[in-house]
Amino acid sequence: MYVSTRGAAAKLTAAQAIAQGIAPDGGLFVPEAIPSIDGQFLTSLLPLTYQERATAILRLFLTDYTEVELTECVAGAYGGGKFSNTAVAPVAKVADGIFALELWHGPTSAFKDMALQLLPRLLVCALKKIGEQAEIVILVATSGDTGKAALEGFKDVEQTRVIVFYPEDGVSQIQRLQMVTQEGDNLRVIAVKGNFDDAQTGVKQIFSDNDYNAELAEHGFKLSSANSINWGRLVPQIVYYFSAYADLVKEKHITAGTFVNFVVPTGNFGNILAGYYAKLMGLPINKLICASNSNNVLTDFLTTGIYSRNRQFHKTYSPSMDILISSNLERLLYHITGGNSAQVSQWMTELNTTGQYKIADEYLTAIQAVFPAAWVSDEATSATIGQVHKEYGYPLDPHTAVAWQVAENYQRQSGDTTPAVIVSTASPFKFNETVLAALTDSNSLRDKTEFVVLQDLAQIIGIPVPLALAELEGKSVRHTAVCEKQDMPAVVKAQLRVK
Repeated sequence: MYVSTRGAAAKLTAAQAIAQGIAPDGGLFVPEAIPSIDGQFLTSLLPLTYQERATAILRLFLTDYTEVELTECVAGAYGGGKFSNTAVAPVAKVADGIFALELWHGPTSAFKDMALQLLPRLLVCALKKIGEQAEIVILVATSGDTGKAALEGFKDVEQTRVIVFYPEDGVSQIQRLQMVTQEGDNLRVIAVKGNFDDAQTGVKQIFSDNDYNAELAEHGFKLSSANSINWGRLVPQIVYYFSAYADLVKEKHITAGTFVNFVVPTGNFGNILAGYYAKLMGLPINKLICASNSNNVLTDFLTTGIYSRNRQFHKTYSPSMDILISSNLERLLYHITGGNSAQVSQWMTELNTTGQYKIADEYLTAIQAVFPAAWVSDEATSATIGQVHKEYGYPLDPHTAVAWQVAENYQRQSGDTTPAVIVSTASPFKFNETVLAALTDSNSLRDKTEFVVLQDLAQIIGIPVPLALAELEGKSVRHTAVCEKQDMPAVVKAQLRVK
């Protein structure tokens, strides 16, 4: 069963929690109990495909789904040639003791595909299981990758509509093109005048407005989420931590039971939190190293215990992490406090009213035992892209470069020689200008179109441009709407034709 981090919502089944997205008290759904695994379970994963591993993990959390339902959902998500690598999420050895978990072989070239190819299937299945008749309206705030992955995953999915809000000037040109050219009769994309936090706050406020939701319900609509606040978005991400570990053992890079570190570039804390669930379940994870850019709110929190969004917002080379309000941190706080929902609620109220909160030292100590944290500047990010390609011939996107540099700094400062898995979250082609500039004279980009830059980058790194990105050149723009952040509720109504 699933409960709210804020304690004022009824317990729900997995299907109910996935259909609802966010709890009615504004909290996030978390499993009432964390399943545990043993060495035998880990060994059983070694010969399996990614799809089979996914089913094995998901059945531990989604206990109201049948084996057949889960198998079909997983096959639809990860099969049928949707992923360019048959391993789905392969692990590449880059250097001695350093590996890259490549999560960008899906249809949108970013790690969000790992969850957003599966979530629509879990949701449609959930709606049938609970007998939901309303049309589900998926509201998405995106810092770049979630939006396109949600659009791709939910394209023409029955009983659903998707409305994506993205910061007008806060995504890469390729990310923007991926969204505004998206086809699908049930999809809408709107630029928000503001940053990602403005878009995310707007979506959360719509969710928590009971009168607004009641009005939509009268017209046959019900809101849900594809952001990582939805448990159905987060649970598929637990799978790739297990799969990566199984691959390391299978390829004899480590022996079973050896501890590893995962280094995760993260803004909303969902990706790294999935690793925390894997650790709680018994996967041999030593540290989950949190890597940030100059929007280093998470680094400051994990260092001081003070979370403050009262700071300057920076537009960086790694825009998917340009976030000052990390939603999934709420789930971590719930678990660290032993399920103290009253305390979590108080902190979230303080964040909402004053822009900050401070946790007690005992909680900070417990968090720091698992989550080292550091941040990297844009200059260091570019230098890392160049250095790693020169030294190892391995191309990094800016987010993965942030994680790589944080990993190097951590190893040097701590002396920790635990094998490190860098969680690689996007194809270098998604951030082609930044990567090409890091590998060449940046002046050479002047006056070049996105698509010439893609081809230039392909030549340098010796990898073909992903087909879905190359095809963007011939696609027409279908979504041109722009709105002020305060107009988001009215925009949603207009899109649904609710007067």
